[in-house]
Amino acid sequence: MTRLRVALRVPVGRPLPDIAAFVARCEQAGFDGVGIHDHPSSGRDAYLALALAARATHRLRLFPATSSPVVRHPLVLASLAHSLEEIAPGRTCLTVAPGFISTRSIGQPRAGLAFMRDAIRDLRRLLAGEEVGFGPASTRLRNRSAAPTPVYLLAAGPRMIELAGEVADGAFLMVGLHPAAVRAARHHLEAGARRAGRSLAGFPVVFVVTLGLGPDAEVGPRWVRSWFAPGQPFLAYPSASNLHWLRECGFDIAEAHDPAAIPEDRAQQIADAFGLFGSPENCAERLLRAREEAGIEDVFLFPAHDLAGGYNMPEAEVQAFERIIRPRLGG
Repeated sequence: MTRLRVALRVPVGRPLPDIAAFVARCEQAGFDGVGIHDHPSSGRDAYLALALAARATHRLRLFPATSSPVVRHPLVLASLAHSLEEIAPGRTCLTVAPGFISTRSIGQPRAGLAFMRDAIRDLRRLLAGEEVGFGPASTRLRNRSAAPTPVYLLAAGPRMIELAGEVADGAFLMVGLHPAAVRAARHHLEAGARRAGRSLAGFPVVFVVTLGLGPDAEVGPRWVRSWFAPGQPFLAYPSASNLHWLRECGFDIAEAHDPAAIPEDRAQQIADAFGLFGSPENCAERLLRAREEAGIEDVFLFPAHDLAGGYNMPEAEVQAFERIIRPRLGG
């Protein structure tokens, strides 16, 4: 059976040299990749962090998690992606999304489907060395890699997932771990690919999975019944599309729900469908079950947090992965 590949989300929560050292520690712990979140409002640049991390590591796959073409123009993103590829050949990808916290920081809404379609097409063409028009200007990258950096779309809702199947090189899907949700998401990917006349053979799919460590009987319900920020339930972060996939699993939760009103036993079931919660042993077993039941082979662990804790470094997660989770997963 295919070995599970696991990457970890790391925030820009420390000075950049310290982040590079932390990413090197992630490599030692057995992770396959690290995504560094792209929040310019942090005062630290994700691509500089990735460049330093590339020099401090040897095999990790490195990527922004994620960049918005609303915040960074596609030409800028293409240049950054190629620059990172020159530092860590074959170990990088460009991951883009409509924007969550980053777009809010500049007072702009998330990008819509049409904007993201154009941005991804422009990025792929630029990285392939083609000329792209921006208004009255026509531009191409003067330097590029022989093998273009792949462009992945992080997709939360059904229409954005279809767009990934239509135009991207790969997808990061935020749909949880339940087989019904994963199956429905794959149908949407296939619908997008059919629309473009593409095959999904060899199309990489990474599942973004929330990870909350703690006592097995407590941590899942506690997070499910909590608030990410005032007025925004944890289950609706970073997107209310989470609730769509939970409905696919049989959990009908209103977008404006009161999380504290969810019964404890129901919250435990929701947590099991939504992500990984509990002891490291339980999280490893849940991942193995997801591979068996839903065919999940590539995951991006997204440590559970609220708005105030979004920049806390995942120290406990790295230790738990090294000591317990990775050995139980194999490899």
